Amino acid sequence: MDDSFKHQALRKNLIAEIKRKGIKDIAVLQAIEKVPRHLFMDSSFLKFAYQDTAFQIGEGQTISQPYTVARQSELLEIRKGDMVLEIGTGSGYQSAVLSAMGAKVYSIERHKKLYEKAKVMLEKLGYPVKCFYGDGYKGLPTFAPFDRVIVTAAAPYIPQDLLDQLKPNGILVIPEGTGNVQVMKKIRKTADGKYVTQEFGNFSFVPMINATDWDNKNI
Repeated sequence: MDDSFKHQALRKNLIAEIKRKGIKDIAVLQAIEKVPRHLFMDSSFLKFAYQDTAFQIGEGQTISQPYTVARQSELLEIRKGDMVLEIGTGSGYQSAVLSAMGAKVYSIERHKKLYEKAKVMLEKLGYPVKCFYGDGYKGLPTFAPFDRVIVTAAAPYIPQDLLDQLKPNGILVIPEGTGNVQVMKKIRKTADGKYVTQEFGNFSFVPMINATDWDNKNI
């Protein structure tokens, strides 16, 4: 897998850019500098791989803007060894960043083609992410509870199943809202089972697919 000095230099430039935009977590910055984003993109986009923008990856989905990946990762407050549930594997890039930070990542993807492609790429690059094809709204109750949950698609509401699968003192990071803009929310589950919510500005994600939308798509 080609990861040249040029690619590495471009990642250093990207790190400088997202630092200017406010990312401070050293572990996040080190992971983004380490992970070869260009390998998670179609070859026709290689020259754009280290621009701070999102790109189409097929199935109507995108590989998120590096700043967005960094911001969500920072909000998660990852500690080495944390069990993290990711809703929306997509290209696998966010999974790789979390894995590079030392998290044990469990990731769900609704689109079979993306699931298969991301699973192969993550294995080739040596990221021990456990990938699943299924409904992100339901989470992964078999492997719960999780220290952290991250949703990488626009959720019209906060799925209760994901809250239920958080450990006490666990954190859910999720962009909530419909339309073109969502509010990034960080929800911490307290030791007594209550939830404390903070908001961190507006972002734009592709919609999280619910069961009805999926059934209609596959009729």
